[in-house]
Amino acid sequence: MKNWYKRPLPILGVIVVALAVGSVISQRVKAAGEGSITGTVKLSGTAPHMKGIDMGKDPYCAAQHKDKPVTLENVMVGSNGGLQNVVLYISEGLSGAAASAVSSAEPTFDQKGCMYTPHVIAVNPGEKFKVTSSDQTAHNIHPLPAPGTGNTGWNQSQPPGAPPIEKSWNNPEVAISVKCNIHPWMHGWHVVVKGPYAITDDSGNFTIKNVPPGSYTVTAWQEDLGTQTAKVTVAGGQAAKADFTFKGK
Repeated sequence: MKNWYKRPLPILGVIVVALAVGSVISQRVKAAGEGSITGTVKLSGTAPHMKGIDMGKDPYCAAQHKDKPVTLENVMVGSNGGLQNVVLYISEGLSGAAASAVSSAEPTFDQKGCMYTPHVIAVNPGEKFKVTSSDQTAHNIHPLPAPGTGNTGWNQSQPPGAPPIEKSWNNPEVAISVKCNIHPWMHGWHVVVKGPYAITDDSGNFTIKNVPPGSYTVTAWQEDLGTQTAKVTVAGGQAAKADFTFKGK
């Protein structure tokens, strides 16, 4: 008797290959349809003076900056007037899967030289992030979400050599203040937003990636200077432009 039951196997193989090829094509089409929003955020006028930080209460912290004293980081301005640590996000226009998507980036909020590095992180609701410490001194990470937001604050010590603390936030909130109870000068921000986001670099440049075609309102948030908005239209696979200028106080 012939092994007739083996004959469908070549057909099955063709089906598997076809499905795999279809999946790849689908992913490429999706990627091709996604655009981006790019631009710069700058400060006009004179940059505000950032006060120096006295770390003398912790000799370890002071020793990390003996050759270059540090200052507050509320408004960080580059040589070209670019504003660093500005969060850009889509505040209107997202719908469906794009509005509920959760990034897999898993940002890291490090404690280095007794400062938060980076000073600002952005995450989606439900997106995991890590709090780490590069210091050989104890810290106490203490985020302070606003009451009624559905986000729950926490207060956790992180001694030298401790493993990363992995957390996520439940709901959008712009923005959550973070402090260290041991070192009162330490201050940073967690910005929780829906959909794609970006943070400006030290030259004020940004790119919000993976933006579906559509018309949107983009919001730029800066901790001391407030917010600004811009209307943009993103075509499939294209880059829209949005520039912002904040005035110094």
